[in-house]
Amino acid sequence: MKILHVITSLRTGGAERLMVDLLPRLRDMGNEVELLLFDGTRTPFYEELENTGIKIHSLAVGGNVYNPFIIFRLFKYLKKYDIIHTHNTACQLYVAICSLLCSVVYYTTEHTTTNRRRDWWWYKPIDKWMYTRYNKTICISEQTLKNIEKYIGKHNRNIVIHNGVNLGKYRKSIKNITNNQEFIISMVAGFRYQKDQDTLIKAIALLPNDYKLWLIGDGERRSILEDLVKELGIEKRVKFWGIRNDIPELLEQTDIVVLSSHFEGFGLVAVEGMIAGRPVIASDVEGLRDIVNDAGILFPHQNYKQLAFEMEKLATDNEYYSKIASQCQERAFKYDIDFMVEKYNNLYHD
Repeated sequence: MKILHVITSLRTGGAERLMVDLLPRLRDMGNEVELLLFDGTRTPFYEELENTGIKIHSLAVGGNVYNPFIIFRLFKYLKKYDIIHTHNTACQLYVAICSLLCSVVYYTTEHTTTNRRRDWWWYKPIDKWMYTRYNKTICISEQTLKNIEKYIGKHNRNIVIHNGVNLGKYRKSIKNITNNQEFIISMVAGFRYQKDQDTLIKAIALLPNDYKLWLIGDGERRSILEDLVKELGIEKRVKFWGIRNDIPELLEQTDIVVLSSHFEGFGLVAVEGMIAGRPVIASDVEGLRDIVNDAGILFPHQNYKQLAFEMEKLATDNEYYSKIASQCQERAFKYDIDFMVEKYNNLYHD
């Protein structure tokens, strides 16, 4: 079976991480799997996937992924495969248009509980038409499914397949923090509006100088976040790591993993932090609530004072720290990537 996944780029993010983890496993199950990028800029994710032997095609390097001329470049790829599977808005829309002239099986994955285009009343008819062009829409969480059906209506084309994590790659022992000289808090996320690193930065500013913040990722809001760090006078306590491909090693050095997002589709990084044996603190929002609740710690959305309190409580009580870390690690086993891959493979063969 020939399967082509289509995504905007391999820069950073949960959908991009999914490509790196999912595609080699699907190939190893006997499928012929390839990837098409609208923007083929080389990144750590690109190189990691390339090293597995997965064939990667690119329509361009850099540029605007919403360039309508991309549609014409797509046609020569789509007709070569049995299944086309898209991710992210530009790919979803342009492949849907191409499907009018290229009759194969089409799937798409919805990676978030919401997006900005759902606030545009005039765009809703376009979205409704777009989703009808897909044989299945895979939602990465129950909340993602609930929200998309609230937006465009219920249909048996919509199903849930939870994202998964390579547990063996990320699993670490739980730390003893009794003799810590400094406390490291990490957030792994692209620097874009959805992720709201601002709240975490403000929380760190309320804590003593031995609390350090690692921001792992990059994006269009980097300069805004750097300005906020300078404004709060905590430049020496905040490290901007950029895009990395050694996340498991960085998490091993971390004491707490935080996601202060406005919203998430699933919160893959939360699961990665959990299996690493680190307490996970997340904003109490859609996409994170179901994963973290009753295992890690939820704080009210954008309440940086409460976030600071929760981090300090963990850092000053080793017994409490171990309890939360253990609960998190136990929860993570629910999201083993093997479960996800099997469901994708079954879907394709159906």
